[in-house]
Amino acid sequence: MCQEHKNIGNPSHFEGTEQEKTTAHAVDGTFAQYTQGMKFFDPHVHMTSRTTDDYQALADAGVVALIEPAFWLGQPRTGLASFKDYFASLVGWERFRSSQFGIKHYCTIGLNSREANHEALAEQVMEILPLFLQKEGVVGVGEIGFDDQTAAEEKYYRAQLELAKEMNLPVQVHTPHRDKKKGTERSMAIALEHGIAPNMVIIDHNNEETVKSVLDQGFYAAFTIYPFTKMGNERMVEIVKQYGPERIMVNSAADWGISDPLAIPKTAALMKIKEIPDEHIRLVTYQNALDAFAQSGQIQESDFINGLDIDQTQKFNGNTVLRGGQAPRVNKDSLIIR
Repeated sequence: MCQEHKNIGNPSHFEGTEQEKTTAHAVDGTFAQYTQGMKFFDPHVHMTSRTTDDYQALADAGVVALIEPAFWLGQPRTGLASFKDYFASLVGWERFRSSQFGIKHYCTIGLNSREANHEALAEQVMEILPLFLQKEGVVGVGEIGFDDQTAAEEKYYRAQLELAKEMNLPVQVHTPHRDKKKGTERSMAIALEHGIAPNMVIIDHNNEETVKSVLDQGFYAAFTIYPFTKMGNERMVEIVKQYGPERIMVNSAADWGISDPLAIPKTAALMKIKEIPDEHIRLVTYQNALDAFAQSGQIQESDFINGLDIDQTQKFNGNTVLRGGQAPRVNKDSLIIR
């Protein structure tokens, strides 16, 4: 029998002291008052795992663009066709779904580290990657790197670095949950060995143990605001205070786990409360991500900075974001009347 679970909503990103809990209560409930007029770019969020309500909440909170990296779905894929369909959904349906809520959707495509250990299937995936990496809206190779730091993971990390170099695309690197410092240093060393310029590499899921080395070597340092496992808001504020905003970016990595797609605007709100300069907030929650991934040649800020026209009567392969008798949302400011 399934047990009934109480819905407690999105979790806080704070570490648990009494002061942090007090701040969390204020920011979680009223963060929007601190971020009025701000625009955000989430460079790592797995919207395939999220609902249309999440898209609406992101749009309401000021997120104007996002990047969805290809990743592990929670259980292993067993055939090439499942990879093909998944990659196709990232450049097709998911981009369409995002646009229906006024958010510009980009993605990175790659063989994730966990599934790189299935070498027979990995070889097949490597054969189709060049096709998808050339699709419109694909802004990098990712997320790739290490999980258990096996020989197979290194083999396919290296192969995908070569693809990125050949296609002049940024690389989005997943750093491992276990033995993170070793995995991060190894990831950077291999990228340099392959002749990849550090400014073309976004090292993700950083923490206090890795940030200095990543920045000192010229790489972008991305931080995932993900409750309990990666990085909390209070810690992120201290990192920006210590290192400044250059080449630092914040993401949510919201997925099928206990995560919050509103992590970036909530972090921006906390930074405002903690008196981080507005320009520093803008850099780490918007501009640095834009600059890093625009190196793909696939991102034009003018495509989304003033918002997207929304017409939820549109269809993708005969399908809409509406169900049953739901009324479509139509942008009444549009010149076109349908």
